[in-house]
Amino acid sequence: MGEAVEIMFGNGFPEIHKDTSPIQTLLSNQQDCHWYEETIDDDLKWSFALNSVLHTGTSEYQEIALLDTKHFGKVLVIDGKMQSAERDEFIYHECLIHPALLFHPNPKTVFIMGGGEGSAAREILKHKTIEKVVMCDIDQEVVDFCRRFLTVNSEAFCSKKLELVIKDAKAELEKREEKFDIIVGDLADPVEGGPCYQLYTKSFYQNILKPKLTPNGIFVTQAGPAGIFTHKEVFTSIYNTMKQVFKHVKAYTAHVPSFADTWGWVMASDQEFEVQVNEIDQRIEERVKGELMYLNAPSFLSAATLNKTISLALEKETEVYSEENARFIHGHGVAYRHT
Repeated sequence: MGEAVEIMFGNGFPEIHKDTSPIQTLLSNQQDCHWYEETIDDDLKWSFALNSVLHTGTSEYQEIALLDTKHFGKVLVIDGKMQSAERDEFIYHECLIHPALLFHPNPKTVFIMGGGEGSAAREILKHKTIEKVVMCDIDQEVVDFCRRFLTVNSEAFCSKKLELVIKDAKAELEKREEKFDIIVGDLADPVEGGPCYQLYTKSFYQNILKPKLTPNGIFVTQAGPAGIFTHKEVFTSIYNTMKQVFKHVKAYTAHVPSFADTWGWVMASDQEFEVQVNEIDQRIEERVKGELMYLNAPSFLSAATLNKTISLALEKETEVYSEENARFIHGHGVAYRHT
């Protein structure tokens, strides 16, 4: 966001706006049909027809928008990247949360890095064994407007089991003396100048995160696009970085329609993932309140069965994510644009 952007109007002809926020541009000419465009790469864009712009703003850390789209419902956009869409966010959040909690023998405490919209906390709180969830997001503005507009997560935000902390997750984890059964990385994608890329590095995993896990604890993180054309952006390097720190690492993927791509997650532990796939459905029935919309034993088996291209790329990856040698997906954060 903030780069040249093309806004398509109802007559089919583009109007080019430079050096301005694309979201702010959408606020003009409300009588026309407007489209929000996300730049996926230099020569590839993904467009959404809009009903309205619900919120826009630039916080200290990132540029934020909440859009009401015709096809995907309400969508959260941070630094020009789609983070979540009302109609299919359940795919992303069920894949992020439930495998780790189901593979753990008895998860009671969870620390969420990021997760300001509340959906990760919502899914965690479906598990009957959970006693405490700490959600640590750096951006008060994201949390505030998600609480206002994303009413599907109202119950999670009101739960007595949820502790909400507005702070840098790295600093918060470092100062806490307690350990957690599960740590979740529900972070924005690593973009240059964004607030999150340091939370994907080997030094963070090794020196700060891993010591805060219980002996059989599991760490899981979203790991960016994992499609045939996009898996080498950050997915393979995040996977390889976690392999340098943990004894057991498992990658899995699923298609998320609003992301226009296959998405990747990686979970890791020093304990083996011993649960058999056929036990997953039994654990869902025993542990989870209500029905999941996406994840079951067959879908997880499918998600963890990677195609040949992705499997070979993970096997051959040598890049280790560090502050000095970070990979980024296309786009820039607020800090980069202000330099």
